[in-house]
Amino acid sequence: MTESQRPRAKVLTVSDGVVHGTREDLSGRALVEHLTARGFDVVDHRVTADGAELVAQTLVEMCAGYAGLVVTTGGTGFAPRDQTPEGTRSVIEREAPGLAEAMRLCNPLGRLSRGVAGIRADAIIVNTPGSTKGCVEQLDAVIDVLPHALRLLHDTDNSH
Repeated sequence: MTESQRPRAKVLTVSDGVVHGTREDLSGRALVEHLTARGFDVVDHRVTADGAELVAQTLVEMCAGYAGLVVTTGGTGFAPRDQTPEGTRSVIEREAPGLAEAMRLCNPLGRLSRGVAGIRADAIIVNTPGSTKGCVEQLDAVIDVLPHALRLLHDTDNSH
């Protein structure tokens, strides 16, 4: 696969602690490394604070004029500031519930994730947890179908 054929990806870390410098962005870095190792061209990695409005605003910016995958890490749990799913829902145009369901099934703690998956224009957005192990495990649950999903979204897969 040439560089131009590699699916593109962006990573968004959602964490008050990372924004304020009290935590290291381990999960975001793990996602970048994992996506790269699995053949994705990671073209952007950003950080935003928790909260539905900030997540929504950042996702809108990241998806503008972009065709590819956006993976978020953080803000999918039960804490009051964990509002990544709410922010994501407010900007997606169509949900992709099968992706989110598969991601939650990867291990017993996945049942605690409120993450969603969906489509905004030419981008697929998936929410993963903030734990380094959890975000990679949940991404791994769907990474095999994401290149095909992106081709379908961009109407470049004519095998159907």
